[in-house]
Amino acid sequence: MKKQLSMVIDSSKCIDCKACLVACKVQNKVPRGYSRIWIKQSEPDFSDPDWMSKNKTAHYQPGACMHCDSPTCVDACPSGGTYKDSADGAVKVIDKLCIGCSSCIEACPYDARYRHPVKNVADKCDYCSSRQGADRLPACVETCPTKARVFGDINDPTSEAGKLFNKNKTVQVINQKSNTNPQMHYINQTEPMDWPVEISAPAPIRLWESVAKPVVWAATGINAFAVATMLGRQFLNRKANVAKETGEAPEEHHEQ
Repeated sequence: MKKQLSMVIDSSKCIDCKACLVACKVQNKVPRGYSRIWIKQSEPDFSDPDWMSKNKTAHYQPGACMHCDSPTCVDACPSGGTYKDSADGAVKVIDKLCIGCSSCIEACPYDARYRHPVKNVADKCDYCSSRQGADRLPACVETCPTKARVFGDINDPTSEAGKLFNKNKTVQVINQKSNTNPQMHYINQTEPMDWPVEISAPAPIRLWESVAKPVVWAATGINAFAVATMLGRQFLNRKANVAKETGEAPEEHHEQ
């Protein structure tokens, strides 16, 4: 079975200390005003006189790029700068290929990407890839004091993430109209569940699909026909020349 790096999260353990956010910013040099990860919050309706009797409490939900199994950001990328790594299932960005068009940012239902203000490329969680080479966990996972975040290969039943994933019933936070099959799995109750947005193809992609792509394919077809015609003529001319040099009459074709 293929490797699938994922986060398995027990959001009931999150205390909103924000240690994970700080560790991520320091580790990945995330610029001021931006973040690769977040903590969503759900609070009781304190205007409801019966909120206490309903056993409502504040709930904190850690999150980040979901490294989706069907990533719309990959579909939206025109340059190949965003791709899903078949080796480990993670969605990654190649800075050298990214053209900074922001199409992937618009196509993400989780608002998990931003355009780096200095590098002018898409930036997001990459599971702290620089730490993986040193066999270390992502900074947010290593820093979490309650161990709400667990990282690893969920297809490996011996890994901590795999054990949690197989032992517990999990849920995914999705928009049903744009279900990308996110690889962030929550155990126990988690809130809020309704914040992902329904994505739509960015304008450049819509233009490509509706106008530019058909023109390119048509041009490609015309060019291919022209090349085939040219090669055919060269073949016939060469055949005629050979027949002339050898004194053989070229074959004649008659309609039946």
